[in-house]
Amino acid sequence: MRKKIADADIELTDVSVRYGTAKAPVTAVADVSLTVERGEFVVLVGPSGCGKTTLLRLVAGFERPATGSVEVRRKVGVVFQQPRLFPWRTVGGNLAFALARNGTPRAQRTSRVEELLSLVGLPGMAGRRTWELSGGQQQRVAIARALATEPQVLLMDEPFAALDALTRERLQEEVRTLAAITGTTVLFVTHSAEEAVLLGSRVLVMAAGPGRVIDEVSVPLPREPTTDVAALRGDPCFAALRAELAAATRRVVAA
Repeated sequence: MRKKIADADIELTDVSVRYGTAKAPVTAVADVSLTVERGEFVVLVGPSGCGKTTLLRLVAGFERPATGSVEVRRKVGVVFQQPRLFPWRTVGGNLAFALARNGTPRAQRTSRVEELLSLVGLPGMAGRRTWELSGGQQQRVAIARALATEPQVLLMDEPFAALDALTRERLQEEVRTLAAITGTTVLFVTHSAEEAVLLGSRVLVMAAGPGRVIDEVSVPLPREPTTDVAALRGDPCFAALRAELAAATRRVVAA
């Protein structure tokens, strides 16, 4: 969809994904090309079955394309829809495990755990059991675990879908600010036009049958770390972009 960019973090070129058998193949994604530049926050939005998660899995290396190429030029971390924490470990133990896998020396892990928990708004909770946490707190730990591997690219697959509305709004604001502070490149999947506009610097609209990118919406809202994200929800530009994107997704569903 976009021209090749030398310093892009993610580049998909004419990618197709097929499932099923040779006699009865099913094309999940067809001829998708997209680029995510360094430091961008790109959101994929569209109806169920349009290939959003499939594209994320391709970038993560969990799947291979049938045709085309996938280039990911920097280290990747993944946040799933469910936290997938180890219930037999404490919060700190979950993060320490990720740090150990990343090669962090044992002597540095305790301080690094506290740094990560502070970054996601959970200072002093290293000793808590994961089952003692709310859904929003568990998802914060999952984000901290992904950050423990020091990724330059963060893939997020509907991470707030299972949360209540107030917790979802709070985490949306925190993730947007976190991305602005760290400069992390983010590829984010959602069904929500409002979430897409709030978080993304650019939104790609997908359609199903087979999955493909059919539209692109730029989001010219402030992205500084000091931006009052909550106040953006009342911005007329935000409302107009949300309406534009919602209309685009409705057209996709109706087509």
